[in-house]
Amino acid sequence: MTVFLLHIYNHNGISLYEKEWCRRKKSNLPKEQENKLMFGMLHSIKSFVAKMSPKDSKEGFMCYSTSRYKLHFYEAPTGLKFVMMTDVNVGNIRETLKRIYSSVYVEYVVKNAICGLNEPIESNLFESKLDTFVQGLSFFEEIKE
Repeated sequence: MTVFLLHIYNHNGISLYEKEWCRRKKSNLPKEQENKLMFGMLHSIKSFVAKMSPKDSKEGFMCYSTSRYKLHFYEAPTGLKFVMMTDVNVGNIRETLKRIYSSVYVEYVVKNAICGLNEPIESNLFESKLDTFVQGLSFFEEIKE
């Protein structure tokens, strides 16, 4: 099992950060277009789930799975959206995404005077701490080509 990538979007759909670990197949789309497509899909799925759910749920859309990957979604109280793609065998990682928000993002972006909120994250410290956190996950496995 492994982690393929992580995206962080602000409430307006602007990509603030993206990191790939074990993504073997690259998209033919430019990064900006790929990011917009991903956010649009998330917005549509989230809206669909909210409208079609037979009961009110605070959780809403959490993940979907294909035969090749699983996409996990967490929306923080601030409106930030965390999207992680993993191997299909990875279980529910909502708490993991919450910890990325509270223990990594808040600590190394929000509390960092140099980092502007709602601006692309360009902090080496954030990237280093995130990398350490993700590589320490029980389901992270480096895939050798």
